Amino acid sequence: MSSFATVQVPDAQGHFGPYGGRYVPETLMHPLQELEAEYARSQQDPEFRREFEYYLKEFCGRPTPLYFAERLTRELGGAKIYLKREDLLHTGAHKINNCIGQILLARRMGKTRIIAETGAGQHGVATATVAAMFGFKCVVYMGAVDCERQALNVIRMKMLGAEVVAVKAGQQTLKEAINEAMRDWVTNIRSTHYILGTAYGSHPYPLMVRNFPRVIGDEARRQILEKEKRLPDLLLACVGGGSNAIGLFYPFLQDEAVRMTGVEAGGEGIIAGKHAARFQGGSLGVLQGTRSYLLQDEFGQVQLTHSISAGLDYAAVGPEHAWLRDQNRVSYTYATDTQALDAFQKLARLEGIIPALESSHAIAEAIRVAPGMDKSQIIIVNLSGRGDKDVAQVASNPQFAANTSFRP
Repeated sequence: MSSFATVQVPDAQGHFGPYGGRYVPETLMHPLQELEAEYARSQQDPEFRREFEYYLKEFCGRPTPLYFAERLTRELGGAKIYLKREDLLHTGAHKINNCIGQILLARRMGKTRIIAETGAGQHGVATATVAAMFGFKCVVYMGAVDCERQALNVIRMKMLGAEVVAVKAGQQTLKEAINEAMRDWVTNIRSTHYILGTAYGSHPYPLMVRNFPRVIGDEARRQILEKEKRLPDLLLACVGGGSNAIGLFYPFLQDEAVRMTGVEAGGEGIIAGKHAARFQGGSLGVLQGTRSYLLQDEFGQVQLTHSISAGLDYAAVGPEHAWLRDQNRVSYTYATDTQALDAFQKLARLEGIIPALESSHAIAEAIRVAPGMDKSQIIIVNLSGRGDKDVAQVASNPQFAANTSFRP
């Protein structure tokens, strides 16, 4: 049994070792404490759990399949590869798991208005979806650059009744969208709940956005035991803020034989301003309410980031991931834009599944490591989202045009 069996993180102040915490203006301290208290009460309420599980099953489509990628496995010639099919959920990604939990909390707290940030747009769509279902007003903040490269999801959010605010400050991507959402929250604190979409931010958000998506790992654990009569050798998931990855990893942390790897966005290579791999040259700092690893210069100024995937294009990583790395429990690597695009096309051609560009980073790592593993070994890849939103962007990429004759 691993030492994780007795380690409780975060602590009462929301710290994962030296990471996490609550670094916010005084205006936000009370609402965060209110949210923490309501979340704690909800976890002791059987009715909340029943309702949460009801919507996950009847509205979202859980459980999702654990699918054996037979052709990809055969092509690579190594470990058996299973895909946890979060792409088959309603709205097309894992984000809906967290949004269902948080909208139920917002209703318990008597809120009437929902705000959110989004990068790839999948969290925005999931937030707009639950807001529509429960009758809440909804505003989603999205960087103007991301609005262009994720235009389909902007339309989906508007169809669901959400107001989409294109943020034109700074780099016009996810960091700036979070800044604007936090400004809105400070201004409208009494009526508004902020559905933060990743395992980041001030306590209790990293805790909540671990525990609502942990259904991914809980299901995968049961399913692989049923299919293979044993646990996997390796878990793979992409890591932006880190919600899909921690959702898969968390239920396996006590299983020492199960290795885990989070895959960050290597962009155009590990050159300042050209990537979003926080563990490759990042350092300890505070950004948007929490302490974690972030890409910053020697003066503490947040650096520009780049990734072909809008959902991974962020300067910081969730505090629990930083702690797990320190504990040597989870390893972290990266895939470049080129590798992610190759994986995107390979999965589409071999398995008939078009993955999100975010998820393609995890597929790229599976493609890299599976051939060197024994055929008796097992990999589970979290296929965190589907690629409909990325089709136009990939089609316009020169690498795609060059590979259209590709035949597996």
